[in-house]
Amino acid sequence: MSVAGVGSDWVGRRLALRAAGVVAAAAVPVVGAGGAAQAVAPERRAASEGGAGRRLRVMTFNLRYASDEEPNSWGRRRPVMRELLRWEAPHLLGTQEGLYGQLQEIAEDLGARYSWLGTGRAGGSRDEFAAIFYDTRRLRPVEYDHFWLSDTPYVIGSATWGNTVIRMVTWVRFRDLLTGTDFYALNTHLDHAHQGSRERSAGLITDRLRGLETGLPRIVTGDFNVAAHENPVYETMLRVGSLVDSWDAAEERSAQYATFHGYRPLVPNGDRVDWLLTSPSVRTLRAEINIFAKDGQYPSDHLPVQADLEW
Repeated sequence: MSVAGVGSDWVGRRLALRAAGVVAAAAVPVVGAGGAAQAVAPERRAASEGGAGRRLRVMTFNLRYASDEEPNSWGRRRPVMRELLRWEAPHLLGTQEGLYGQLQEIAEDLGARYSWLGTGRAGGSRDEFAAIFYDTRRLRPVEYDHFWLSDTPYVIGSATWGNTVIRMVTWVRFRDLLTGTDFYALNTHLDHAHQGSRERSAGLITDRLRGLETGLPRIVTGDFNVAAHENPVYETMLRVGSLVDSWDAAEERSAQYATFHGYRPLVPNGDRVDWLLTSPSVRTLRAEINIFAKDGQYPSDHLPVQADLEW
């Protein structure tokens, strides 16, 4: 069944978004919104507000769930995360592993110009999210939905492929307020332990992507828990030319490092398990694996991957 053919709950959310024109935090369940206005680094502000023309800055980031475990507790990591995100000021940010309170704090740190969509993988505000943040000055959600990576994708919290950790997808159709064009953003986090689950998840995601409106660009962000170019999951996501790897397609790119570092020394030319994929029609001007840290503290046990896109 295509995404366009899901049940009435999804239709209600889709129509509500279209009718409202914008998303307010109170209008949609489990939607975060920024708190008090916060400054964005001036070096990035001009680009974020149109100084870089049509470029759309996209980031995928496994946040590492909030915990009090030292030496990399969320209390230590949050200020570094705040500085990184304010500096980079992505228009679109696909996150993995964020907990509800943690996502609220990130929204507060990003400021009032940002909002987010997501639900916990066990439903509501429980468990980890595959939340999508967006700059409301540049992007407006038109429709959105979630599905679970299982044989019953619209059963909340379902897991049927041997994985004991629930896995899911959040996707949004956005309108780019600068260009007036629409595109789809899909964000996910595949299983860490079961190859069979990862392969079936990749197949389900590609099937659902085909069910979205043809002709509109797709952006897929996620932690896929396998190395690019070295696993059937990667081949499935890129098969038949429906998606390309922005890292490979980029006209310019940074140095490559393993995107999971576990707070250990970075590994040059290491495995990229965090991917930012796009439709072939999307032009990747620059791709970057961001190695920002402060006083030896990284914001997460993963490095964010980001790209400047245009179409």
